Amino acid sequence: MLETGINALAFTVGSFMVGITVLSAIRSFVLPRNESVLLNNWVFQGIRKIFELLASLGKTYEQRDKVMALYAPVGLVALPIAWLGVVSCGYMIIYWALGEGDLERCYRISNSSLLTLGSEEPSKYGMANVMSYSEATLGLLLLTLLISYLPTIYQAFSRREQTVARLELRAGPRASAVELLIWLHEAELLHHGPQWQNWEQWFIEIEETHTSLPILSFFRSPQPGRSWITAADLILDAASLMISTVDVPRDAHLVMCLKAGSVAINRVSRFFEMSAKTQASDAIGEYQPDINPHHSAFRDARQQLAKAGIPIQADEEAAWKKYQELRAHYSPAVLYLAKLTMAPEIKPI
Repeated sequence: MLETGINALAFTVGSFMVGITVLSAIRSFVLPRNESVLLNNWVFQGIRKIFELLASLGKTYEQRDKVMALYAPVGLVALPIAWLGVVSCGYMIIYWALGEGDLERCYRISNSSLLTLGSEEPSKYGMANVMSYSEATLGLLLLTLLISYLPTIYQAFSRREQTVARLELRAGPRASAVELLIWLHEAELLHHGPQWQNWEQWFIEIEETHTSLPILSFFRSPQPGRSWITAADLILDAASLMISTVDVPRDAHLVMCLKAGSVAINRVSRFFEMSAKTQASDAIGEYQPDINPHHSAFRDARQQLAKAGIPIQADEEAAWKKYQELRAHYSPAVLYLAKLTMAPEIKPI
């Protein structure tokens, strides 16, 4: 009686391990919602600690960036390996509960079924064979899920990086919001043009892709000096400076761009901060100073805009207060994500 109860408990535990792994895979790549998956978090956090240690050996940002560029791809490849490992252990316990022998033999049966090798078959018929075939099916399913979603991940990455690259071409690799607004003015796009609408759409895609596929946040730009975080901060800073300081008719797309960007950045930040419980390491994170500019920097920015021929608001104090209010909606989230992803140093206005 006791042996039957132990076998039933073992079968339940093994089934739970298999079920929770399959559910994790479905929630990761099939469910169109931004859910935090505990098993995935363990895998990514464990691998990140290794990469943090390796990156801490680098003396320059370029060296650390080169190491961390491998973090997301390695983590993504390790994810199905972890899934298969848990499924293998779960079925090993199930075979033991079904009386297939000691754990070593059950381990061989499990891996033979999972990898469709056929080198070790269950000795008992009925339920053991059903489990063997189901394990082979699940093994193929888990690998297929990741492979089928790789194009989706890299398409989202490519669309994100196109905007980052365009910003660099327009305003330079170390651009500021002032330089971006001056370029827009010189290109006669400051008062009209599709740029704010395009950037609004970019932020909407960032929110959707970087919460449903959170590993995307850690895929680094092809060039060490680029980052989607710094690009987002640049656009939001330019929008805030435009609304608070530039004396032109209000553009509805400009306002919506700022709103969409603030919402996207905060939701991505909250996903990691509250759901995934991920914390950045100050040891390897690029030092991020206080990115809130001082009043003197804001005054210099106004003078640069005026010198470029851009009309500015007469009331400097009111503009400064409005600029601070707008920045408060997104700057804490930007700073958190910059540390988390080890982005290049952010340049305020």
